[in-house]
This record gives sequence, structure tokens and C-alpha cells, in this order.
Amino acid sequence: MNRILVLLPLSLALSGCSVFEGLGKRGEAPTEAGPAMATEFAPAVSTTALGASGHSAASLDKTSDVEKAAALAKPVVSGERELGKAVVALGPPAETGLWVQSVLVTTRGQGRVVAPGGQSLAVELRPGSGGALMSLSAYQALGLPLTGLPELTLYGG
Repeated sequence: MNRILVLLPLSLALSGCSVFEGLGKRGEAPTEAGPAMATEFAPAVSTTALGASGHSAASLDKTSDVEKAAALAKPVVSGERELGKAVVALGPPAETGLWVQSVLVTTRGQGRVVAPGGQSLAVELRPGSGGALMSLSAYQALGLPLTGLPELTLYGG
């Protein structure tokens, strides 16, 4: 116990020495020695416009115009009910077909979506988590801009 009482003031006194470390011989104020300024620059990065070296939406869309027209012309199925509204984003372009994935859907099945302009499209409804997604083909069938986030009404059986 006596050792602790002796060592405690000594350790506090030594830790305070760093406060006076910056004082010079003539009582000069301590100087802040911050990090050195950067003297090198990163090399320039060359970029291309979006899509310049990628694939076009048309080349990724594997659903035919006939299939899209049939889905647009499909009549409303009796007994379907409104599941709700969802703001959809473009889903993975590699997943082909006409589909919508949403938390409003509990089981995979057939349904339809109605776009803000009133266009109706028959789609495969898929359960999802998080934000709603819609296929590239469905976006194009409804004539929606690929960067848009339309609010659609989902209907299912």
C-alpha cells in the first residue's frame, strides 16, 4: 500500500513533463508540429462515359417484343387483389423475364403491375426484402426510364 502511495504522485509528475517539452531555453512558446504537408499527387485517372465500354440495355433485354406485347394486353384476372404500392428500382439486368420483387409479395406467383400512366403489365411476382425491384424487360415494356423510380400498384391472386 505504501508503494502505491509513493508511486502514484511520481507517475503523475512524470506524465506532466510532456506539457513542458515544447518550451525552449528562453521561454519560447511551444510549436505545433502537425503532420507534414503532402508533397506528392496521385496520378491522373482516365475515365470513360457511362456505357461507353458496357452493354446497352437492348443487348441485355432477352424478352421479345411479342412477349412484352402479350403481357401488356393480358386482361385483368378475376379475383386478384391490390397488394399495395411500391417504389421500384431497376433489378439485376442479368435476371431476364418480366418480374417484380417486393416485400408486398409473400409467395411467388403471377400478378400484374400498374404504372403511374395507367399501363398494366402481367408479371411474375417474387417475394423480396428491402426495396422493390423490377426487371429490365418490365421497365422497357412499360416505357419507363431506366434511371426512374416509379411508384407502381401491385396486384396478385
